Amino acid sequence: MVPLIHRTMADTDLDFTTGESGASATIPMQCSALRKNGYVVLKGRPCKIVEMSTSKTGKHGHAKVNMVGIDIFTNKKYEDMCPSTHNMDVPHIKRNEFQLLNITDGFMSLMGDNGDVREDLRVPDSDLGKEIEQKFAASEDILVSVLSAMGEECAVAIKQMTGGK
Repeated sequence: MVPLIHRTMADTDLDFTTGESGASATIPMQCSALRKNGYVVLKGRPCKIVEMSTSKTGKHGHAKVNMVGIDIFTNKKYEDMCPSTHNMDVPHIKRNEFQLLNITDGFMSLMGDNGDVREDLRVPDSDLGKEIEQKFAASEDILVSVLSAMGEECAVAIKQMTGGK
């Protein structure tokens, strides 16, 4: 007789320390419901839709939606075509603002509204990154807008801090 192994929540070899909610990074949405300036996943990348056109229903029955999107992190252009009745993934996009505290070895020290400091975000390799470094060198107080989607994060904009905070 072989004993049955029964697992319970109290088992010590299960690891719940990751804190992952299990929520999906995307939600499905019908192609015909997508709009210009909205977001969609094209070729596995989160993109902002910059062009969209719908072709007429052909003899096989489906209107086609042609989309051009710009990757929100790399600014690379992607194109895709999808029947209007099919679903496409739409990324969950979160935008947070952080106060820039310091820049060390190409990484920014950022403080959130709750006072937590994070130092894991790189200064972008772009004109925005140069502007962030110039304003930091000039001791200006700036807020950095950070976009996060599908497990990636990137600084996308900055603005001058106002005296109300």
